[in-house]
Amino acid sequence: MGGRSVIEVDALVTACHRLAALGLSPGGSGNVSVRVGEQVFITPTGAALSRVTAGDLAVLSLTGEPLSGARPSKEFPLHLAAYHVRPEAQAIVHLHSVHAAAVSCLDEPLPTLTPYQVTRLGPLPVVPYAPPGSAALAEGVAGVLADHHAALLANHGSVVAAAGVDLAADLAEELESTARLALLLRGLPYRELPPSAVSAPAGPATS
Repeated sequence: MGGRSVIEVDALVTACHRLAALGLSPGGSGNVSVRVGEQVFITPTGAALSRVTAGDLAVLSLTGEPLSGARPSKEFPLHLAAYHVRPEAQAIVHLHSVHAAAVSCLDEPLPTLTPYQVTRLGPLPVVPYAPPGSAALAEGVAGVLADHHAALLANHGSVVAAAGVDLAADLAEELESTARLALLLRGLPYRELPPSAVSAPAGPATS
C-alpha cells in the first residue's frame, strides 16, 4: 500500500473500533469502507468491527473487481453504489445500530427535532426494503444518496457517506442519537423545528 492508503486504512480501522466501542455494531454487524483513488478498502464479511485489523480488509475496484484475497462484506454493492452517485465521498459507514434500526421499522417519517439534525444530517429518507447485499438494495441506496448523504434503510439500519471516515463515523453516531431521541419522545407531545429550520442546508459531507 502507498502512504495515503496506509493512512486511510489506519483511520478506517480506528473508526471501526470506535463504533464498536460505542455499541453501534452489534455482533458481526455493520461495515465500513474508504475509497483511495480507484480502490475501495472495505471490512470483510461477518467480521466484528471491534476486531477488524488492516490485514483483514478486502480491496475492490470501483466496479467491484476483487483486488485482494479477503472476502468483502456482502454489502459491498451498497458501498460501490454510494461512491458512484457521490463522487466526493471518500468513506461509507453502514450500521445496524439499535435505535436507527428501530426507527427504520416505523411507518412514519422521522421528526425533525434539533438544529444539528438539520445541519449535520439533513433529511433522512428511507430506502425501500430489499435483502441485504442485493442489487435491489444497492439501487435503492444509489437513488436516495444521489441527493442525500445520510439515510435509513427500511427494517435494516443506516448508511452515511462523507468526505472522510472520521466524519462518516461522526455522522453515523449522530444519526443514532437522533433516532434515539425520536424514540424517547414517541407518544409524548413534542415540538418539531419550524419549516425555516427544516429547509436549512446540510453540509458536512464534504467538510
